[in-house]
Amino acid sequence: MSFKVTETAVGNIVEVHATGKLTKEAYESFVPMTEDKIKAHGKIRILFIMHDFHGWSAGAAWEDFKFDLKHFNHIERLAIVGETKWEKGMSVFCRPFTTAKIKYFDHTDIEKAREWIQE
Repeated sequence: MSFKVTETAVGNIVEVHATGKLTKEAYESFVPMTEDKIKAHGKIRILFIMHDFHGWSAGAAWEDFKFDLKHFNHIERLAIVGETKWEKGMSVFCRPFTTAKIKYFDHTDIEKAREWIQE
């Protein structure tokens, strides 16, 4: 599993790169950093980029669910960048768990995703 959170030039944007399977330990670094961004900006935008992604472990799925409940109103936009049909389906699956505008982008359109997240 590889997981990297990148700070961007725009202060309220969190860029996440995920490969393999996300684990609970990934959330132990993601959640505090993201909550710091929420405290600083009120609302944030997340660019979630998947490459050779295999989903979540059970522990990671639980951490993700808790994060979504706690921050239901704190995410303005969520851009999901992926490579497969099931990853595209995540953009529909996520809708009930957030008030964010959600948009899926194919991995070949990553620059369009970055433009959209900054609009």
